[in-house]
Formats: sequence, structure tokens, C-alpha cells
Amino acid sequence: MTQTRDENVTWLTQEAYDRLKGELDHLSGPGRIEIAEKIEAAREEGDLKENGGYHAAKEEQGKMEARILQLTEILRTARVGEAPRTEGVVGPGMTVTVKFDGDEEEVTFLLASREESGSPIDVYSPKSPLGSAINGKAVGETVSYNLPNGKSLGVEIIGAVPYSGM
Repeated sequence: MTQTRDENVTWLTQEAYDRLKGELDHLSGPGRIEIAEKIEAAREEGDLKENGGYHAAKEEQGKMEARILQLTEILRTARVGEAPRTEGVVGPGMTVTVKFDGDEEEVTFLLASREESGSPIDVYSPKSPLGSAINGKAVGETVSYNLPNGKSLGVEIIGAVPYSGM
């Protein structure tokens, strides 16, 4: 999944769209029925104040409803296909190769959202400190970004090509 500069559009591969749609269909159909049955069974056990099964089922229901809302929004703004991209410029949906200051080893990863975490390579979010720093930058550029500990680290962009499913 990638987002273009137009934050209202979420680009998804057909595979990601189908996977997310299947998850939404399950959660909003059989998933809701299963959790309702768990809640009802726990309710029949008696006193709800000290009924761990009831409280666990209600918590699970809340998490499931939050995921349903998240999936609904992702799919509502989804466009299936390949996001427009320029080879050599870092952006969501690109396989990026970088070299960090002080390290000779190159690191390759997919710049995308966690919904594409089924990728065979590491996935970094465009909203992460590294993703934000390199997004829109061209091959050959060196930028620095802030680490969680507050220090700054330089990174050189070695390559940026459209993700091909490696």
C-alpha cells in the first residue's frame, strides 16, 4: 500500500486490496457473530463485575470494531494499481537502497505502509523518521534524520526503484 502526495488516495496492489477486503468481510460478518456469541456465553456465567471472560470478550469486540473502521477507511480511499512514481526518486511503493553514515553496508527496504508487511523485504513507513527524511529525495542525495534517542544520522540514497514483489 502506498499513499500519494494526495493524502486522500491510498494506492494498493490488487493482492493487498483483496487481502484487506477479505479481512473486512470476515470481521464484519462471521467475526461479529463469533464475538457476540462469546459475550453472550460469558454473560450467562453470572455476575459481570468479576467475569474475566466477559471483559476479555468485550475488549476483543472493541479491538475488532476499531480494525473494521480502519479497514473501511483504507478501502474507501483505495485505488488499485500502481501508484505513479519516478524511478530514482524516493516515494511510497519504492524499493529503496541506502547507506548510513559510518556503515559501509547497504540496506534495502520497501517504503510503504504496514498493510504491505507481507513483503519479503523490510517495510519502512513513509511517516517514520527515516521515511519522512528520504521521501521525495533523489538517488545520490544525502540527508540526515533524527533517531528516537535525539541524535542525528546521515543516510545516502543509493537506489530507488518501483517495488516489483522481489
